[in-house]
Amino acid sequence: MQTAERSTGKDPSEQVIYSRCLYAYEAAAEYVKGDLIELGSGEGYGISILAPKAARYLAIDKFNTPATAPNVEFRQSLLPSLEGIADNSFDFAVSFQVIEHIRNDQEFIREIHRVLKPGGKLLLSTPNRLMSLTRNPWHIREYTSDELKAKLDVCFSSTEIKGVYGREKVMEYHERNKASVEKITRFDILKLQYRLPRQILQVPYDIMNRLNRRKLLNTDSGLVSHVSTADFYLSTATPACFDLFAIATK
Repeated sequence: MQTAERSTGKDPSEQVIYSRCLYAYEAAAEYVKGDLIELGSGEGYGISILAPKAARYLAIDKFNTPATAPNVEFRQSLLPSLEGIADNSFDFAVSFQVIEHIRNDQEFIREIHRVLKPGGKLLLSTPNRLMSLTRNPWHIREYTSDELKAKLDVCFSSTEIKGVYGREKVMEYHERNKASVEKITRFDILKLQYRLPRQILQVPYDIMNRLNRRKLLNTDSGLVSHVSTADFYLSTATPACFDLFAIATK
């Protein structure tokens, strides 16, 4: 099922969120080498960025992901289990915008830790809960930087939490999006978005999310279409970052 959660970059209205997702791969490319595993490879748009950096690349997702390079292998599987993958197999693991969808997040972290070699690193991104404009019913939970670090520190010997930030155009887009969302959520005086089961809210959330993105595109197509990965940057995590970017070492 294609939802607003899995951006392909083919819809012009998704340019900002697509660039934000793609930026994590560009940031990871500064780190990765050797044998690499990706947990939740999605549409596979990050493979072309990371595959040249890896000797071996194993991509895992519940949906089919095209393997677009000779050193890339794909396995279709449900996370968090990494059954069949040996301990101490990979130098790096990457997982972007995935952990918030995993019910047993601690098992997910343990499994990643297990398959990493001693000294191996996990690069993981997830939305910063403090910057979420509404409840996202596709997410089982979201994290603050302290919450994510505490989860990772259970298994990993050291964890650094950085943040993904937006430059001027991204922040202008964010403020316009925030204003549009607030026009809708002001009618939710009973705070039903936080009280109803998330499964009930998924379809209306998806519809409103897409309509809002297209409205912003139609209002100012230049603001949306001109955003690229160059409009994001990585720095120390604060409450104002869009995504948390964890670097955890085994």
